[in-house]
Amino acid sequence: MAISRTGDWARARELLSNTSGRLKGAVERAMKQEAHALRNEVVSGLTAQAPGGEPIRPPAPLTLAARQLEGFGGTKSLLVRGDLRNAISVIADGDEVFIGVLRSAKSSTGESLADIAQIQEFGGLPVIITITPKMRRYLAVLLKRAGTPRSAGSGRGVVVTQVPPRPFLRPAFEKFRSGATQRLLNRIARQLGLAP
Repeated sequence: MAISRTGDWARARELLSNTSGRLKGAVERAMKQEAHALRNEVVSGLTAQAPGGEPIRPPAPLTLAARQLEGFGGTKSLLVRGDLRNAISVIADGDEVFIGVLRSAKSSTGESLADIAQIQEFGGLPVIITITPKMRRYLAVLLKRAGTPRSAGSGRGVVVTQVPPRPFLRPAFEKFRSGATQRLLNRIARQLGLAP
């Protein structure tokens, strides 16, 4: 069996000998750049209410009414104060990169943003809340503000609530996956001076 070489092998040997020490650094820098580009995709997707091009479910009328009572005028999902959006981080460690909400991230009110992100991403379990007289008055105000007709209710004295899924990481990750290998290779080539 005969083997024939094609191409400029002397140039290939020269490039490999000159870049072998720089290759690891170039790969790490390229991965960080790609990770920050993905973080920007998630953040801009939250701001536009369509991460990865998939629209986020808008807040319920009662949620908007509750926000107004608390002094917040915004109508976007997941962006009351911007704590969740601002907590999206990039942590690079050698050849591994984390993009998401750190377990240690806290909101301005001290809540775990990682827990909030998980509930928003996947939805929550149903929660049964016993209605107190004070809560009954609050609900009446919310229903009136939301323009929702008051119903007599079940008479059981409880409210069942559930957070629906509002994925904001997975759609952006999925969209960003397309072409990731080529983008990373192009970034590495630029780091090594092998691409225009």
